[in-house]
Amino acid sequence: MYVIGIDVGGTFTDFVVAQEGQPPRYFKTASTPNDPSEGLMTGLNDAASAHGLSLGDFLASADMIIHGSTVATNTLVERKGAKVGLITTDGFRDLLEMREGLKEDRYNLRMTPVEPLVPRYLRAEASERVLADGSVKVALDEDALNAVLDGLKDEGVESLAVCFLFSYLNPAHEDRVGEIIQAKFPGMYTSLSSQVIPQIKEFDRLSTTVINSYVGPVLGRYLESLQERLKSFRQAGDFLIMQSNGGVAPIEDSHRLAVRSILSGPAGGVSGAAAYGRLVGASDIIAFDMGGTSTDISLIEDGEPHLSTEKFEGGWKISVPMIDIHTMGAGGGSIASVGPGGIMKVGPESAGALPGPASYGKGGELPTVTDANLALGYLNPDNFLGGSAKLQKDLAEKAVAEHVAQPLGLSMLEAAEGVSTVVSTSIAEGIRLMSVQRGVDPRRFTMLAFGGAAGLQAGKVARQLQVEKVIIPAAAAVLSAHGMLSTDLKYDYSRSYPAALVGIDLDSVKKIVANMETEGRNKLLGQGVPEADIEISVSADMRYLDQIYDVNVPLPDLHQDPETLLSQWAANFHQRYRELYSYSQSEQEIRLVTLRATVVGRLPKFDPPPLDSGNAKTLKEKARRSIYLGGWTEAPVYEIGDLPPGSLVNGPAILESDFTTVLIEPGDSATIDPYGGIELKVSLEATGEATDRAATATDRPDPVTLAVVEHRLESIALEMTEVMLRTAMSQILNSSRDFSTCILDADCQLVAQGEGIPVHVSALPVAGAAVRDYFGDSMAEGDLFILNDPYFGGSHLPDITIIKPVFHEGKLLFYGVNRAHHSDVGGGTHGGYNPRATEIFQEGIRIPPLKLYDRGVPRDDVLQMLSANVRQPENFLGDLNAQIGSVMIAAKRIAELLDSYGAGPLLAAVEEILAATERQVRQFISEWPDGVYHGESLVDDDGFDNKLIPIRAKVTIAGDSMTIDLSESSPQVTGFINSAYANTRSLAHAAIMYIAPADLAKNEGSMRPVEIIAPKGLIVNANPPAPVCMSTNHCAEEIVEAIFKALSHAVPKAVNAGFSRRLRYAITGVDPRTGKRFIWHFFLARGGGGASYGYDGWPGVGEVNVAGGIRSPSIEVTEERFPFFIRRHEMRPNSGGKGAWRGGLGGICDLVYEGEGPALLNTAGDGIVVPPFGLFDGEDGLPHDYRIISNGTERVLLSKETEVVVNPGDHIYCLSSGGGGYGNPADRSQAAVDWDRKNGYVE
Repeated sequence: MYVIGIDVGGTFTDFVVAQEGQPPRYFKTASTPNDPSEGLMTGLNDAASAHGLSLGDFLASADMIIHGSTVATNTLVERKGAKVGLITTDGFRDLLEMREGLKEDRYNLRMTPVEPLVPRYLRAEASERVLADGSVKVALDEDALNAVLDGLKDEGVESLAVCFLFSYLNPAHEDRVGEIIQAKFPGMYTSLSSQVIPQIKEFDRLSTTVINSYVGPVLGRYLESLQERLKSFRQAGDFLIMQSNGGVAPIEDSHRLAVRSILSGPAGGVSGAAAYGRLVGASDIIAFDMGGTSTDISLIEDGEPHLSTEKFEGGWKISVPMIDIHTMGAGGGSIASVGPGGIMKVGPESAGALPGPASYGKGGELPTVTDANLALGYLNPDNFLGGSAKLQKDLAEKAVAEHVAQPLGLSMLEAAEGVSTVVSTSIAEGIRLMSVQRGVDPRRFTMLAFGGAAGLQAGKVARQLQVEKVIIPAAAAVLSAHGMLSTDLKYDYSRSYPAALVGIDLDSVKKIVANMETEGRNKLLGQGVPEADIEISVSADMRYLDQIYDVNVPLPDLHQDPETLLSQWAANFHQRYRELYSYSQSEQEIRLVTLRATVVGRLPKFDPPPLDSGNAKTLKEKARRSIYLGGWTEAPVYEIGDLPPGSLVNGPAILESDFTTVLIEPGDSATIDPYGGIELKVSLEATGEATDRAATATDRPDPVTLAVVEHRLESIALEMTEVMLRTAMSQILNSSRDFSTCILDADCQLVAQGEGIPVHVSALPVAGAAVRDYFGDSMAEGDLFILNDPYFGGSHLPDITIIKPVFHEGKLLFYGVNRAHHSDVGGGTHGGYNPRATEIFQEGIRIPPLKLYDRGVPRDDVLQMLSANVRQPENFLGDLNAQIGSVMIAAKRIAELLDSYGAGPLLAAVEEILAATERQVRQFISEWPDGVYHGESLVDDDGFDNKLIPIRAKVTIAGDSMTIDLSESSPQVTGFINSAYANTRSLAHAAIMYIAPADLAKNEGSMRPVEIIAPKGLIVNANPPAPVCMSTNHCAEEIVEAIFKALSHAVPKAVNAGFSRRLRYAITGVDPRTGKRFIWHFFLARGGGGASYGYDGWPGVGEVNVAGGIRSPSIEVTEERFPFFIRRHEMRPNSGGKGAWRGGLGGICDLVYEGEGPALLNTAGDGIVVPPFGLFDGEDGLPHDYRIISNGTERVLLSKETEVVVNPGDHIYCLSSGGGGYGNPADRSQAAVDWDRKNGYVE
């Protein structure tokens, strides 16, 4: 009897056939994307023939078929899913399209907004509302619901998705809607969010539920058709579908919860890696799957793959439990190129299967990783894919020479070797970043490499990570299919139950856990799984109060006495937190978020038997081949299948089979394991080629070193971002992401930045210079500095900057820098914004450059002084710790980089990277018409004088340089909209970055061709002690606007119309549920983005100075944590300016205050008087409108007010601006006009 694993990939469909006591057999056939079942049946027929059987006899002998496919993934990515109707709570139908206010590429303002999976005209609302405690505020109106359903049916929807607020706590309304749908429309595919993922955070639940209804009907039709075909050939055994969580499920469950199979194929590979690891005694594994288009990376710890509950696919968030797989655009088909600045790039663009690499001879002309490896002699051109294809080496060499070598002044071989090195670095840095996210050290792991392209890069990647052992299974080329045979039936259950651990209702916890266990156990028993083969594990997602990222920890024995149970539970959380982030915060409140149960039904396994050892001492060479490793060398080539277990091969050598080629570099060695796989022992010393590059790097390092160093530095900056996101305490940081990270060199030049806020980044070099100038040569290793003073390089007082000098051999070479907006820094009003301030002293505690750590020792006196001057010292210190952790990881990684390259070569590489960016900027400036161009933008007022305040930019383009002269701007003003120079510099830089090509490196080189003139005493370079707290928004946005308007005369297609300005308030009061005072910053109802040539503006991305970089908070988390009732949060029709391309829509938020006694509110925004501007006859967007409604009386709020009293029951009603339009509205296509009207964007 057979067990068959099938993985349908984009290019090939892989098969593994296993029998008890027999080695598995592997097969490959071409995939058939139009109908994947065609290729699948062809492969099954080939496998049957290989076993000497007819297809009918073969399938009749199959006890089990396990199938993984890309059907669900492709349906989502290619946008070929069902026509879905969506029903939400009244007032919240637009949450799907608002996407939490995020835009993936902060600096690219000219890109198409993500198209929602359900257009607005198919999004309907139900009259109902459940509160944060699960109680019902508004009962479900069934009559209105029936009318809504009839309307959606008339529109021809094929499936329905239902997502109501707080349905994870009380699913009664969703359940009733499901009953009504099935009664009205029997058989209609319907997804209820409380059944798909009953977890807190409405956008996560909404997006996942919509995806389920989008892909479910398509996947269902495919599986039904396939099952019928299999049964027609007498297949009668179990037919199971691979799930994203690493388990399998029957067809019925896979159809009902189709979203759980989105990562079906890759999950099989990770499961196979874990299973093979168990065979060979490796339990901590980096799974590295490198195919033709991409590389998938996963971590396996103690034999179990890491799981995640958050992934974006096709632009949409999936929040079901899944194997944590990080995908990178680095595969065998990744295209190598030279950027405009002269630095080598590899990927993420891919040549695909057609035309494919140049060496395929199918019309592809661009060089790829495969072409480079072929040119280096690593691949056998006559035995590619088992001889089914031949590669043309001359075409590979030609492509590498023309597109990489010649532009960089390298030989063809140097360029090819560089391509191989750069792609390996990219993969290594991806693994390193993922390791930081998961709190593990990759050096203690074994790498397990599989996929067709992994064997040639595995040693290089492992060496960069200092990983000593690499395993390449015998089934490496088909490991996803093979891994399916090592899986079990697996069901994940979750129930959110937000509560403080202290005082938690343990009876409720036990009841929830027992219900999940019972549901899972009964499901498996119903599928015939014996009780003895059922295993259940329970865990909890937890976090410290106010953090947004959860940490999953195993639940202790729930049958202990309560005191012991809670003590152990807290200890488990603190320990896991320390493992992830190197410290814990024992004084902070711990909160339970979600309870989880995983129920597993063990299936029979067919592990391969050990092979006969044979004569491992006699190695039979297949051939000898010249390979290039910094120079040509003759290397033996061995057929993997001819090497018995125990065979030892020393590098340099090539091991190959029909579908796998493995490079053994000098100093490395390979041993054949008992199952025919390869254990590669990696020498951790740099190879000769790498050492030579570092040793010979002089004033101008070679292009390969430049590309590698650039990758490494950018990766370090991203690691800083990840540490910050996962450890910050305040909502404004961990959810809204109002912080930035970067690396500076010793001259305080910006070298690399993480995913930060554009308004921050170019001010950080000024802050670094302030520390350097203030402390000079007294700085020592272990020192750490803090500042927030705008007149010492800060932005405004809430933005606190932590600076960590990095020394090497006693010399200061770099700085790690983190700037983060703290929720409160003292001063006259909560939240840091004081519209009544006339001096900076009234805005909060002012911190000039101070030493926070002295030679590695924290200065408790400074910390105590700071915490004594803020309203929420616990959060303040928690956020400060997160910043410190962020710069500490930067210092560690930079030190590793210095150890690898030495100071001289690394500094030379950094300077050349900056120079390359400078060349790129000079090139595109030189293409702009010379001239003097003027632009003006206006601020509503400064909060004191009711008059418009001008920001004027005179931009002079002369050859390849530019001057931005702000001298004609307003003198500094009384109120808090003045800007210090560092802030103005950052905004001018951001304006250029927005206009520049999207792939431009964001570093100091981009500012070198640009001179900024901002005389002291003006609003753009105020003299102390002028107040500046609002300057990161206003006059920040107006600086960008003035530059855009000026450059619109020179490069009209490169600029955007006006973005929404800041709509902001902060509120402080007392939460009656806890008796504690709170401070909450409003980040809902984000305004719309400005349109540009060819693109409508994005909805809800906020101001141009953050450009989609700030996340809107969850409605459910907000109501659970703060005394608010949010009546509606949706897009604002008609708010975007009309044009050939329409401005993005703003938002509407109706929030009711439910605190204990009056609260105080302050506003600190703009854009009530001055709307977002249109360009080239495009219309302006609507201005902001925010007001308080108290007992039926409306009070319109000014944009800059303080100590506004808000009473319980008052509505705070906000309508934010839409973006400006671009081009004459008469030139808008009729199809776009009709679509706008159909969806109610324009009424």
